[in-house]
Amino acid sequence: MVSRKEYNKIVERNSPKSKTLQNCARAFVFGGAFCVLGQGIMEIISLWGVKEQDARTLTSVALIFLGVLLTLLGVYDKIAKHAGAGTLVPITGFANAVSAPAIEFKTEGFITGVGAKMFIIAGPVIVYGTSAAIIYGAVLWVLHMFGITLF
Repeated sequence: MVSRKEYNKIVERNSPKSKTLQNCARAFVFGGAFCVLGQGIMEIISLWGVKEQDARTLTSVALIFLGVLLTLLGVYDKIAKHAGAGTLVPITGFANAVSAPAIEFKTEGFITGVGAKMFIIAGPVIVYGTSAAIIYGAVLWVLHMFGITLF
């Protein structure tokens, strides 16, 4: 029987070495590239004479469309292999998280396939994000009642 200490040594010796710095650099570059793309789209839309608020909305729609299109074509996963966390830029990453299961399970039908599986990955993000927003808002409200204003 192998002791816990010996087991930990075996695991450490056989585990792949972490490339944290390299992964962070890739995520920074690819995430930044997605943001630059979004800014470029917004600038182009603004050049057409669209008001800034409307240009922001159209940029969000365009990025969601690109995220879903790249997922549908199988390109988003290839980018993610190299970009890592850089593909988690909120709007494109969320579009990928919702569309990938919907595309994968479309053969099971709209209700039991697409409808049931679409939010399998994004659902917890929505639940915990909404819950965190409610808690954060409640804390700010209580602080405001005592005359403490943070924003």
